[in-house]
Amino acid sequence: MSHHDMFTQHPRMPKKVHVGDITIRDGFQHEEIFVPTEAKIYYLQELAFAGVRRMEVTNLGNARIMPQFKDAEAVLEGVRSDIFNRRLAKRNIDPSEIEWTAVTIREASVDRAISLKEQGRGPDRVLMMVSTDEEHHFANSGTTLPQYWREAERCIKKCRDAGIKMCGTVSTIWGSPISGPTQLEDAVEFTKRWLSIGAHDIEHADHDGSAPPDQVYRYFSMVLDQIPDPDLHIGHFHVTRGWGLANVLAALQAGVQIFEGTLGGTGGQPANFVDRTPVPGTGAYYYRDPNVVGLTSIEDLCVMLDEMGIDVGTIDIDRLLEIGTLMERTLGRRLRSESILSGRIPKTPRHEFKRPRLMALKEKAQEKTGQIIPEEWPENAVIPEDVL
Repeated sequence: MSHHDMFTQHPRMPKKVHVGDITIRDGFQHEEIFVPTEAKIYYLQELAFAGVRRMEVTNLGNARIMPQFKDAEAVLEGVRSDIFNRRLAKRNIDPSEIEWTAVTIREASVDRAISLKEQGRGPDRVLMMVSTDEEHHFANSGTTLPQYWREAERCIKKCRDAGIKMCGTVSTIWGSPISGPTQLEDAVEFTKRWLSIGAHDIEHADHDGSAPPDQVYRYFSMVLDQIPDPDLHIGHFHVTRGWGLANVLAALQAGVQIFEGTLGGTGGQPANFVDRTPVPGTGAYYYRDPNVVGLTSIEDLCVMLDEMGIDVGTIDIDRLLEIGTLMERTLGRRLRSESILSGRIPKTPRHEFKRPRLMALKEKAQEKTGQIIPEEWPENAVIPEDVL
């Protein structure tokens, strides 16, 4: 099927998408080594140079639970610094075009973000999170759902006064690792609830790889039927069961235009160990192997979209692949991006792989250049009627 036919068959499918990177927050929270502050700032800079315009910087929550983010303020200060902005300007990048997000699950973190904003080093956007399964929500946030909704409403008002956007995340849309099956209709209602109290946009999250592609298509079709503005909706997929890019395709067909990924497909639940030290982390439902949990790889996502004829905007895909290769050295292991190993799909002949004897063999067989079937065969294949 041609690109044109694809868009005709799925009329909501976008011809252009926005891809955000959340490696430095969601990717690193699963790492069992502390990634140095300098490395975090370096990768945020390199991603900006590669054309990424939406990035998660850090988590402003309790560093005792997630010591990976004990340097949260230093990282924010790094991307707000004059030297960082001068480096962007040298590459004709307007710093105001980049949106920096910090995760702020609870009100104390939101207050911290607002304080940092007043000091000139705060985020542009923060993120709070609800799960449609109250048991899962309580495990993540320590509140009941009604308590959290009241807290979120207060926080949105504070953020609006401070000039900070609030993203509302909806989780356990397609199932909960604690309570099992959930209802898609509940997640649609939660999305509306976030927007009713003033959220700027919604991250629709499959946090544990529970979403099969048909249900992703069904859910986003329901959402976009009722809330059709595509700028309000972000697709966030984990690949715990290997369905990440299949779910991206299903979401695209339903009309989603904004996605998130991480370098190398890193990420997952907060680590239970950091630098060999046990920390609170996620606790009992923590995953056993960092390479069987994570998010959609941003490298593979962008390569796939480009091959599908979908515009990824300002992102330089070749540079993104180079950054992903560096990240493997930073984290000390092979990561999940297939494109890092295989590269982009070739668009020109690769003469170095051609076998030298082909033309001599064709000449000996008295075949013409470009001849691909025996000359006595009909030009077009004829399939027997009993096969059709």
